[in-house]
Amino acid sequence: MGVSLRDVTIREGAQMPGREYGVDARVEAGEALDRLGVDAIQAGFPVVGETDREAIRQLSESVDADVVGLARARMGDVEAALDADADVIEVIVPTSERQLEHVLGESREAALSMAGEALDRARDGGAAAHLTFVDGFRTPTDRLVDAVAAFPSVPTITVADTVGARTPDRVRSIVSDLCERMDGDRLGVHFHDDLGVAVANTLAAVGAGATTADVSVAALGERAGNAALERVVVADAVDGAGDCAAAVDRAELVPACRAALDALGESVDPRTPVLGDAVTTHESGIHTAAMLDDPGTFEPFDPATFGGERRLVFGAGSGRGSARALLSAVGVDPTEARVATLLDRLAERGPLDAAAATALAESTFETPD
Repeated sequence: MGVSLRDVTIREGAQMPGREYGVDARVEAGEALDRLGVDAIQAGFPVVGETDREAIRQLSESVDADVVGLARARMGDVEAALDADADVIEVIVPTSERQLEHVLGESREAALSMAGEALDRARDGGAAAHLTFVDGFRTPTDRLVDAVAAFPSVPTITVADTVGARTPDRVRSIVSDLCERMDGDRLGVHFHDDLGVAVANTLAAVGAGATTADVSVAALGERAGNAALERVVVADAVDGAGDCAAAVDRAELVPACRAALDALGESVDPRTPVLGDAVTTHESGIHTAAMLDDPGTFEPFDPATFGGERRLVFGAGSGRGSARALLSAVGVDPTEARVATLLDRLAERGPLDAAAATALAESTFETPD
């Protein structure tokens, strides 16, 4: 069974403090994500305002992915999503006791009734209707199963770890239990990264039977963010079943994610996994010497597989092994004296990329005829 990846970058990112993504930025980001091949793009919360609605309208005309508008279990929210021409209206309703009491102020029965009416209106208006259980992972499994049973015609029901409170073993147990008691093909998951395990939770949930996963570029989202799209894809490709990685065009991963970030005016720390420049740049002497022969010696994956680029850097941090490898590559006998000379030159001129460092080695010594 394949996995459906739904991108929530735009909607979740816009909920971070100080963010105001305009229509053009959302459309540009959504089109980049569409090139990647995600199944759905959550472009906004239509009831919030015209920016969200217009972005959804434009994206629904320009992308192949389903464009999703979020709606609380309220008629006004659903009408706003219908007005925005959302392909999918995702109705959200709390299921945990805390959220029912302090957010919705309604009983469980009333909440599910409200959700049912909202879903009916979405379908009547011509949209596909999906459902998300807010704070679902802090809801007893028996009650989740009962809630799922109340909506037999909803094709995707997502259980959300709304406050990022769960860890992989617990997630695996809950999802396995749910899949034994409901149709796992309908089960989606949504994780926040408050404990730093949203990616691991997503992979655990998919491994346990969930077939839809919400992801966000560079983990953009409120508080600590969401499961990072690029990390889910790469981790699954490197050490998983490959279902998440198969859901998108791997060669477009890094370019599409960076294009989406650029469109939204977001950046990442150089050490950010997968997307950061530093994570595929190597200068350590031990590393570069070995990687000139076999790049996989000190990399978990080939960056080019995902549209990225490896950089070997030579400078003050380069060791004797790197210098010997550079000299050998240009046909110069790597004597100890020549190695020492080249290391001095690299320290003076570096950091240099592999091509420039090779040229320096060649120009420093006369090569044999």
